Amino acid sequence: MCADRSKHPIVHLVGSIPLPDAETVFRTLSGAVGRHLVRIPDGETGIRKTWIKFLQDVLAENPAIEVAKDVPPFKFIQWDGKLIREIPRLRLKPGAKPDPAAFKTGYADMAMQSWAIFARLQKAGVIPAGVKFQISLPTPIAPTYNNMVPADRARLLPALTQHFIGEVGKIARAMPHDRIALQWDVCQEVLAWEGYYDKGPVDFRTETLDVLTTIGDAVPASIELGYHLCYGSPADEHLVQPKDTRLMVEMTNAIVAGVTRPIQFFHMPVPKGRTDDGYFAPLTQLTLRAETELYLGLIHHDDAAGDAARLAAARRHVRVDGIATECGMARGDPTRLPALLAAHVRAVQ
Repeated sequence: MCADRSKHPIVHLVGSIPLPDAETVFRTLSGAVGRHLVRIPDGETGIRKTWIKFLQDVLAENPAIEVAKDVPPFKFIQWDGKLIREIPRLRLKPGAKPDPAAFKTGYADMAMQSWAIFARLQKAGVIPAGVKFQISLPTPIAPTYNNMVPADRARLLPALTQHFIGEVGKIARAMPHDRIALQWDVCQEVLAWEGYYDKGPVDFRTETLDVLTTIGDAVPASIELGYHLCYGSPADEHLVQPKDTRLMVEMTNAIVAGVTRPIQFFHMPVPKGRTDDGYFAPLTQLTLRAETELYLGLIHHDDAAGDAARLAAARRHVRVDGIATECGMARGDPTRLPALLAAHVRAVQ
């Protein structure tokens, strides 16, 4: 059973941070919010700054995949109609069968590079003792839904899922399990349930839950596991504005029912304008296990009163074990980072 953090919630950092490299991230976060952390990410710097955008090239370079030049690009559109970018569609070549080993995402290698920095800084006392290194990974669904023609999703997903499971295996073999945590970033699945993507040959809920439970159980039980539910933030705003937490509660309960190993946490976003009970009321229907904590992304820039109001509203419906931003911070204004970190501390105090 997890400790009751309801009176003194922790600071949870979703993943991306607008700083140049992992060492700067570790030092900055430890100095600003270290005593409130249980886990610390490497900031998803370098090619991960735009999250999965680089995976377009990773997939396109795979020998089993080609650009679907006869298909219009996917329009990545924000909630307010703003076009973020157009994504060229990819498809499997006729008769091709993708090989899990042929994908070169590099996630395990990047995690190991950051782990070496983390271990050195924690040994030196920069990172507080007991804080774990948090590895945030996209799910196999993410690049599949964004990049592939809908008809080919089901043909690509098994191989890509095995690739990501292989990356988890590399991480598990390279790092001490009691000093790391793994967070699956669940964005495209949430958007699909909201009707954002064109339908493919398999029902969205069936397809996404199959993957989310498979990759959850692929993480060794001796490594902490969490899920970050997300509505996207490519331009530091959601792609879809959630009506309330109901859909996320349904997805969370289904994941909990399907994953056999312990789950340490779930993270859910809270839009800035939502201080009303209606947004949080569905949280009373959560069926979390005793060991599972709930973190809410209710911290927003320069809105101390709103942060407090959102936390108070949430607490009327559910136990809040941690506070966070809605998503990673790397796509936002980097000059806001100090104030955002200070806002986390103010909220938990």
